[in-house]
Amino acid sequence: MSNVKIALDIMGGDHGPHVLLLAATNSLQKLPKLHLTICGHASAYAQFSNELDVKTRLRVDFVDCDEIVTMTDKPTTALRKKKRSSMRKAIELVKSGDVQACVSSGNTGALMAMAYYVLKTLPGISRPALISWLPKGQGKKVLLLDLGASVNCDAEGLFQYAVMGSVLAEQCSHINEPKVALLNVGQEDIKGNTLVKHADQLLRDCPSVNYIGYVEGDEIFSGDADVVVTDGFTGNIALKSSEGIAKLVINEIKQATTETFFARLLSKLALPLLKKLYQRINPDQYNGASLIGLRGIVVKSHGNASAEACYYAIKQAYEEAENAVPDKIKTKIESVLMEH
Repeated sequence: MSNVKIALDIMGGDHGPHVLLLAATNSLQKLPKLHLTICGHASAYAQFSNELDVKTRLRVDFVDCDEIVTMTDKPTTALRKKKRSSMRKAIELVKSGDVQACVSSGNTGALMAMAYYVLKTLPGISRPALISWLPKGQGKKVLLLDLGASVNCDAEGLFQYAVMGSVLAEQCSHINEPKVALLNVGQEDIKGNTLVKHADQLLRDCPSVNYIGYVEGDEIFSGDADVVVTDGFTGNIALKSSEGIAKLVINEIKQATTETFFARLLSKLALPLLKKLYQRINPDQYNGASLIGLRGIVVKSHGNASAEACYYAIKQAYEEAENAVPDKIKTKIESVLMEH
């Protein structure tokens, strides 16, 4: 049984290395094949290492990095001047083949710029895309991309996103022939702009993708699609809106169940149901957006993510590495190009 090797940048994120190291400990306990390479300051790593048992410590390596990419660094500045940063080193470990994937909670723009520069895109892919799982009805999940890697996109780019999203759904969720849809303002053929209509035609002409047509915004979370494709501008707004709604619902439920004595009594009676509902929509388990389309695996964790949420980002990278997702995307793209 071979190890799954992942580099973890512990210097990014809003809460400091402590949260990411807690996630590392949790991941090592839950993922038996995981081997971590921690990238960061030695002072942050020392206590974590001392708390590991001898057997677990054998599954951890450390790379001392003396630079940090801050949340205020511009992508171009980070790319030119932070070559010894923990973020850059984690990506370079993927490039060299020392690890199969990397995870960072740091500056999103800097991470995308560094990953694109160091790893390059797969043959046949013009631009990478950010993709993440979102909750859907009946305990199911849906993949949404692009979440903001490229705010401007052409029809060929949307077509490539559809192919990549299909591969990820098939490999990591074991969905046979995932249903792929384009996000649009309506389901009718006459609806949509030129970009969406052109992408629609490209997908209809591609038998390798199980394309089911258009979906509207409300159907992301309730429709038949396993993968929903859109440009990065629209996708980022859809993602942030869904996160805001989830927080609103959770906060409103908390407030409503504590306002009066009878509300508190009813909430105790309904506690098992409320816990089940929370587990379904809890944003932590959907943390981890993958930058797919590169010659390596890069997963972005939320900057303000908890240790539990960071674990799910590491788990996402683990599953992609275990299933060799970049290789599968490369093979699928080559097959699709031969059809055209």
